[in-house]
Amino acid sequence: MGRITLENQGFKFKAIVLDGRPGVRNLFLDVPVQMCHFHQKQIIQRYLTLNPKLEASLELKAISDTLTYATEKEFTQKLLLWHQKWQEFLKERTTDQITNRWHYTHKRTRAAFRSLKTNLPYLFTYLKYPELNIPKTTNSLEGSFSWLKQKVNIHRGFTKELKDKIINYILQN
Repeated sequence: MGRITLENQGFKFKAIVLDGRPGVRNLFLDVPVQMCHFHQKQIIQRYLTLNPKLEASLELKAISDTLTYATEKEFTQKLLLWHQKWQEFLKERTTDQITNRWHYTHKRTRAAFRSLKTNLPYLFTYLKYPELNIPKTTNSLEGSFSWLKQKVNIHRGFTKELKDKIINYILQN
């Protein structure tokens, strides 16, 4: 596991910023966890698109667009009010005429809301621990990875093993 390897090398975790991959949060129950705002907005965009057609989706997208500057209280209140307004809409079901099985009619809007609701406790961690200076995005880390990828991709003929050796050498020096 990556965490144990890093801790064995002397690294100590004060906090972590996640991109939303399921299960990773459970590895860091002992430190503050921040969900990356950029990745959360990307998740919402994947479900609702850039130009949603449904009124409920338009409103939910507008709420998610305030994520980067809203307070936790404001954001939570907007999300709860949205859910109260649209809860019956989210419960709508469609029955397949052939199989006679049902599914939720607005599953993408439901999924977008569920993502925000599930990640809500981790979206404003950076404000709760100002002394840790937790970033609200993974941008600085992504920039480091881009630099590393650029270094190893200069020579396209390298094997994966050689690329791994180069990355290890760069990180250890």
